[in-house]
Amino acid sequence: MSEKIKRMIRLAGSILFVVYILLLIYFLFFAEWYGRGPVAIEREYHYNLQPFYEIRRFWNYRNQLGFRAVFLNLAGNVIGFLPFGFILPVISRWFRNFGMTVCSGFFLSVLIECIQLYSKVGSFDVDDMILNTLGAVLGYLLYAICDWIRRKKHGKKI
Repeated sequence: MSEKIKRMIRLAGSILFVVYILLLIYFLFFAEWYGRGPVAIEREYHYNLQPFYEIRRFWNYRNQLGFRAVFLNLAGNVIGFLPFGFILPVISRWFRNFGMTVCSGFFLSVLIECIQLYSKVGSFDVDDMILNTLGAVLGYLLYAICDWIRRKKHGKKI
């Protein structure tokens, strides 16, 4: 693969990553249909520090809550971080290390949860951090599979 194509791929990946981060910010803090919007002064802090508590609650009450609520909470947190784990290794060699990508996904998730706690938009939920990190892991694994297929076909690294 030529150096020009590699640069174009990294540039496209960087643009996609910026768009992804902007969409993530929008959906997590501003999307009114997702229960976000202007913060009321009287709003209380919401948090969960017990691992798997909310995951278990959503699963146990899935029939009462409905598919949409369960999907948005459980799968949405995983799917929301898939691009993070996939795009970062494409745009930066530093993130081609599994541990770096997963730790970065975890720390981004912690940052988001802390902002949600401070701003009282959403809630600080340890389960969200678990699911977000799982999404970063799956995104990285998807990248690794695609990279393996590409190397098998072309025989070189980017």
